[in-house]
Amino acid sequence: MLLNPASLPAARPVVQDLVASRIREVANAGIGLQDVLPFWFGEPDQMTPDFIRAAAKQSLDAGETFYTHNFGIPPLREAIAAYLSALHRPVDPGRVAVTSSGVSALMLLAQLIINPGDRVVAVTPLWPNLVEIPKILGAEVVKVPLRFGKTWELDLQQLLDALAPGTKAVLINSPNNPTGWVIAKEQQEVLLAHCRKHGIWILADDVYERLVYDVASGTRGCAPSFLDIAVPEDRLVSANSFSKSWLMTGWRLGWVVAPEPLMADLGKLIEYNTSCAPGFVQRAGVVAVERGEEIIAHTVARYQAARDFLYERLNALPGITTPKPKGAMYLFFRVDGAQDTLALCKRMVVEAKLGLAPGNAFGPEGEGYVRWCFASSLERLDEGVQRLARFMEKA
Repeated sequence: MLLNPASLPAARPVVQDLVASRIREVANAGIGLQDVLPFWFGEPDQMTPDFIRAAAKQSLDAGETFYTHNFGIPPLREAIAAYLSALHRPVDPGRVAVTSSGVSALMLLAQLIINPGDRVVAVTPLWPNLVEIPKILGAEVVKVPLRFGKTWELDLQQLLDALAPGTKAVLINSPNNPTGWVIAKEQQEVLLAHCRKHGIWILADDVYERLVYDVASGTRGCAPSFLDIAVPEDRLVSANSFSKSWLMTGWRLGWVVAPEPLMADLGKLIEYNTSCAPGFVQRAGVVAVERGEEIIAHTVARYQAARDFLYERLNALPGITTPKPKGAMYLFFRVDGAQDTLALCKRMVVEAKLGLAPGNAFGPEGEGYVRWCFASSLERLDEGVQRLARFMEKA
């Protein structure tokens, strides 16, 4: 029996209109191929440190396999609050909620403050999840693109002009995925004052805040944060994750910081989304926060060396121009003449056995660019550059 297409089961139109991950599409093209060097995902090539894994094992052996509080176990909330208070202004544990991943943190915060029909402004190019989340909720997303140059930079006046009265929220990911842009403290102060004046929420994706480079020796490296300058009553919500700073991508553990009046409603959303993060994963999070500064310092030093190496090597290739990222773990470089980077990156996987992320995965403003995650050894990066050079010579 032939069915009328209109009668077939279908998702909501807004969900059907979401852009599927083009990074995943490239990765799927490499499944089954031998000897592909994968630099497409934002993931380190080193596993989680022993002492963090040991804490999870000890928790499992102790039988901690039951539900926990919606907001997370008290030791982890307290550890996160102490960690943030040392980096920024004091943060009360009562304003911290543990989440099942940084992605979940972003979704929860969007559900908390964004209504269907709301106008949301995002600084782009941007990790696609963050742009698509407001669309799932029926919001309109207006984009303000960063400017390409020796480094990626924000035109602050352009952003302020986009934040007209009636705008519900602005999405700021700094350090930025994919460009490595880092917002300046002075720009944050102007932006916070503007948002206070017009009642606009700031949704800060702070996942990469510890991955900053070229900072003064001996200082505790951290990107400028709205948590440095905001007061608890400001319309600021912050999302963070254990994935990047503590090499815990597969653990799916994150947190949010929100104004105290929002916490009860946030607890409802956590209950209806995931109920709680796994207790044994949270125990690993406690030791990561309390004992992980050496891991972060090692990771930042390693990534800075990798960034500098890859920056020099890529800029030496004909047809490639690479701004120098100030933070995060990516180089977002221009490929002369590239008009469909999804197709280009699929070809690289098959022909060069090189896995990179297409720039158009980060929005139309990313077209013509390619993202390379440099959280890897210099030897692997060197082999990747050689493969890219050979591919570019044939292209």
